[in-house]
Amino acid sequence: MVEILGASLPLVLLVVGVLLTIAEALAPGAHLIVLGVALLVAGLVGLALGPFIAGGALAIALALTVLLVGGVALFAYRELDIYGGKGTGRTSDSASLKGRTGRVTERVSPTGGQIKLTGGGFNPYYTARSMEGEIEAGEEVFVIDPGGGNVLTVESMGVVEDEIDRELDLGRVADGPGTTEGEREAEYER
Repeated sequence: MVEILGASLPLVLLVVGVLLTIAEALAPGAHLIVLGVALLVAGLVGLALGPFIAGGALAIALALTVLLVGGVALFAYRELDIYGGKGTGRTSDSASLKGRTGRVTERVSPTGGQIKLTGGGFNPYYTARSMEGEIEAGEEVFVIDPGGGNVLTVESMGVVEDEIDRELDLGRVADGPGTTEGEREAEYER
C-alpha cells in the first residue's frame, strides 16, 4: 500500500478531506467543500480497495476518484447554489430599492412610519415617510425614493394611476358597442 509519512495514502486523503469539509463549515463560501468531498470519498474508496489493489494501481485509482468525484461535487455545488440563488445573495445598493413594494406595518406620514418590503432579505423592515398625507397600516405601498436606504419615501398603491389604468377603466365602464367616448368619460368621472 502507498504510504505518506508513515500513514497509508487512503487514510491521509480521508483525514485531509474531513479537515477541508470542516474548514468549509467554518468559512462558508470558500469552496473547500468540493475538494474536501473529493478527497473524503477517495480516502473511503482507497480504504475499501487497498487490500485488493497494488500500490501504483491504487494511487492511479485514487487520483481518478478525486477527479471524478471532484467534478461531480463542483457541478452539484454550482447547480444547488447553496449560498445564494444565482447572485441574489449579494449586497445591493439603495438604488435597487426604488420601485419595490411592501406593506405598511406602522402608519406612514410625511414625518415617519415603518414598512416591510416584499422579499426584503434579512431585515425587511424600513423606516418610511410619505410624500403627502398618511398611509394606514396594512396598505400596500411602493418605494418612490430610496433616500440612501435609511428612510424610504413611499406612496400607496391605491393612489397610483397611470394613463394605461385610466384607459382600462374606461373600457370597463362602456356598456356596449354604442357607447360614445363622451358617455364613457362622463361615467368615469362619477
